[in-house]
Amino acid sequence: MLPALSIAPATATDIPALVALVNSAYRGDTSRQGWTTEADLLEGTRTDAADLADLMAGPGATFLLARTANGELRGSVYLKNQHPDLYLGMLTVDPTHQAHGIGKYLLAAAERQARHLGCTSILMSVISVRHELLAWYARHGFRQTGETVAFPTDVRFGVPRQELVLLLLRKQLENLHADSSTN
Repeated sequence: MLPALSIAPATATDIPALVALVNSAYRGDTSRQGWTTEADLLEGTRTDAADLADLMAGPGATFLLARTANGELRGSVYLKNQHPDLYLGMLTVDPTHQAHGIGKYLLAAAERQARHLGCTSILMSVISVRHELLAWYARHGFRQTGETVAFPTDVRFGVPRQELVLLLLRKQLENLHADSSTN
């Protein structure tokens, strides 16, 4: 069951908690408590404070945070306006609270943000061998574009245990202002 959550943009003071959340969800033993771990694919950390600060400071970029009523951080998502796309990255849910609808809640918040910015689609990248994650995004309207991106070679954010490639996925957003007078 989805807990009562609020969504708000992250600030610089949120970076330490955000680093801990992202790394716990993607890498290491803690990540194995959830279903979105990359621990078998990559060694090392997923991100660090400097990386998140750089991402947060980018033009048109933000992290949205999902918190419980008592302020506990349960999830986050990175968004960057690349009109007509809103780029979505690092969708993260605390591994001990995955499979409770928090990811869907964050996706809905990202869609609202995209529409607010006038974007017509959401673009993201997913590691090609993450079949369960690709299927989850497909169930939420994302389609593979046929384009790929080389996996980053900066070892600060993980050392691949195998050759990896990123698939680009896009979700077209329905036009909420479509002409309803057409018969």
